Amino acid sequence: MKQTTFASMSFAAKKRRTRREKFLAEREQVVPWAKLVALIEPHYPKAGRRGRPPMPLESMLRIYFMQQWYALSDPAMEDALYEIESMRRFAGLELIDDALPDETTILKFRRLLERHGLTAQMMNVIHDVLAERGALLKGGTMVGATIVHAPASTKNKARRRDPQMHQTRKGNQWYFGMKIHVGADVNSGLAHTVSVTAANASDISQLPRLLREDDRAVFGDKGYVDNTLNPSLTLSA
Repeated sequence: MKQTTFASMSFAAKKRRTRREKFLAEREQVVPWAKLVALIEPHYPKAGRRGRPPMPLESMLRIYFMQQWYALSDPAMEDALYEIESMRRFAGLELIDDALPDETTILKFRRLLERHGLTAQMMNVIHDVLAERGALLKGGTMVGATIVHAPASTKNKARRRDPQMHQTRKGNQWYFGMKIHVGADVNSGLAHTVSVTAANASDISQLPRLLREDDRAVFGDKGYVDNTLNPSLTLSA
């Protein structure tokens, strides 16, 4: 049984819920957690092997989603778990009772999903469940991209940078890492498609992957405005 901390009791007793808490409460109900856990479980390390026991699968899954929702790097996600009570609660973790995953553990979980092609399968599961609930109304898609910054250091076992990651510039700032491209339903705001590339990939290169067959309108920033891709679409920046 987990021990309730004074911080947890104070958090539970407060009268006002923040926007983050409301957002996470909505995602708690929308995301089909049990189905996603069942999808990943055959590929996830089992307890009982040598070394440190694995973190609870559902906790890591929830952390992965929060990292995408808030566009956090691995180190920033680790810090957030220590600093933000609502995010720890969403992950089902307590500071006193549970070991919190470090940035390496968070990175390894994401790579496990990528290695087994699970991210696309997860999106399909979510899409199917939302469609069954009538939460997706097709016809228009919002598109956007965010850079996930990663350490560019070569101080690792392989003595080299991750070949899937690249450097890019945004404004006057340089970044090294990956880029997440998202297509979301205009009416519900729920993501229906996700594509992951190196950080230097152009936003518009992923536009065809982010659209649905019956989309007639696309909303995005100026990086997506190119009527040569599909002249039948209405593009709004």
